[in-house]
Amino acid sequence: MDLTRARVLTQAGLLTPTRPDRLLGMALALARWGLTPATGYAAGAARHPQRVAIVDDEGALTYREVDQRTDRLAGELRARGVHEGHAVGLLARNGRGFVEGSVALSKCGADVLYLNTGMAGGQLAEVLHREGATGVVHDEEFTDLLALAAPGRVMVTTQELGALAGTSTLPAPPKTGHVTRLVLLTSGTTGPPRGASRSGASIDDAVSVLSRIPLRAGETTVIASPVFHAWGLGHLAMAMLLGSTVVLQKRFDPAGVLQAVEGHRATALMVVPVMLDLLLSADPSSYDLSALRVVASSGSALPGQLATRVLESFGPVLYNLYGSTEVAYAAVAGPDDLAADPHTAGKAPYGVTLRVVDDLGAEVPAGIPGRVFVGSTLAFGGYTDGSDKDRLDGLISTGDLGVLDPAGRLTVLGRDDDMVVIGGENVYPGQVEDVLLGHPDVKDVAITAASDPVFGVRLVAHVVGDVAPEELASLVRNELARFAVPREFRFVDALPRNATGKVLKRELS
Repeated sequence: MDLTRARVLTQAGLLTPTRPDRLLGMALALARWGLTPATGYAAGAARHPQRVAIVDDEGALTYREVDQRTDRLAGELRARGVHEGHAVGLLARNGRGFVEGSVALSKCGADVLYLNTGMAGGQLAEVLHREGATGVVHDEEFTDLLALAAPGRVMVTTQELGALAGTSTLPAPPKTGHVTRLVLLTSGTTGPPRGASRSGASIDDAVSVLSRIPLRAGETTVIASPVFHAWGLGHLAMAMLLGSTVVLQKRFDPAGVLQAVEGHRATALMVVPVMLDLLLSADPSSYDLSALRVVASSGSALPGQLATRVLESFGPVLYNLYGSTEVAYAAVAGPDDLAADPHTAGKAPYGVTLRVVDDLGAEVPAGIPGRVFVGSTLAFGGYTDGSDKDRLDGLISTGDLGVLDPAGRLTVLGRDDDMVVIGGENVYPGQVEDVLLGHPDVKDVAITAASDPVFGVRLVAHVVGDVAPEELASLVRNELARFAVPREFRFVDALPRNATGKVLKRELS
């Protein structure tokens, strides 16, 4: 183990003495289940069986309880026809049903397809058909939504499994020869969501996150972000490794989240950017958040003005992670980075290669925009339909344009297919959005491009707020340039967003 790994793992509290019998139990869990969600709780049951693993709307479960309950649930799922190598959808909100469903499916040797709770019935049926899913484990509230997908598939509710967890007498299935794949869906902001497959993570993946975000073993994390998304799921896995307690709430409620942080003395809070604005509106100063050391945000772009407001309200605890379903972690901006430049996505963490290149694949100097490519051991192996992202020397395209500063900090300019050429000049919609969000009366904004009979293309600003278009046009003209000024302002009540807060620009007309 090199010095960097050892230092990071020691600081996180992972390199501590453990009783030989507990080490043996952890090793046996790994040998039986491989690098899957099942291992996290089985190993936790061996190392700290009485430690609370999950707190949700129904109460608390220890690591031993989760391990024992999911043994029984795996037996029940196997009896109903879920076998190793099967692809099974999981459609559940944040809570024990999601966690236990994921772990039990892993113990069956099934591949787990994490489904977005915001999808429509037709979308769900299409995704399940495309991925060849043989069944779905789901919260009862989604039964009607899954009606189109149900025929011919094993359908089991998390409520049914929860009842069986304490009463079933079926044993866990024997060790399988299939290593569970975790299939996450892309955000679907510009087209239909696609499946991106990952197998087990490695210790270097944990070191990568811990090198930039100071999480510690045995503490408490509130995960407010959706756990079906890569960001929430990643922190659920991180909590297993750290032996942490995870607090989950089925529905996001700003006051409820702040109460959970206060009541559980949580040291870490995981969110998506759109949640931060709502948390600020709930007056964090009226809660005791003194234990909170980390507010980690990812899932969509973090506006610079919002980063500044969070730092002012919560203190120097904000960490912004830039990545994607395909590349996993690309860059992390800590409090010092965000204080220096609120718009930055930060620096590449340990084990991540971050490169900005021109159209020919040559690396560009600091200050020059280019395409962002990333490489790490947690990158996906390709889409489940056989297609792939652009690759360069083993690195994967994020699909974004960005620019590095001399300190190695990345600023993301927007999607590489969003850049608009107006009057021979390159315009990045993300930069225009950031400028408009700086106006105190603009609550939200998205920039799209539309055809124009005179100029060929024009920018359209979709604005949530009450402000004169002329005032906004003047703001952009002064901050950026004349050619970056939107030629049309459309005022709307709200922008269409997915569960992680990304704007669905394809729905803006």
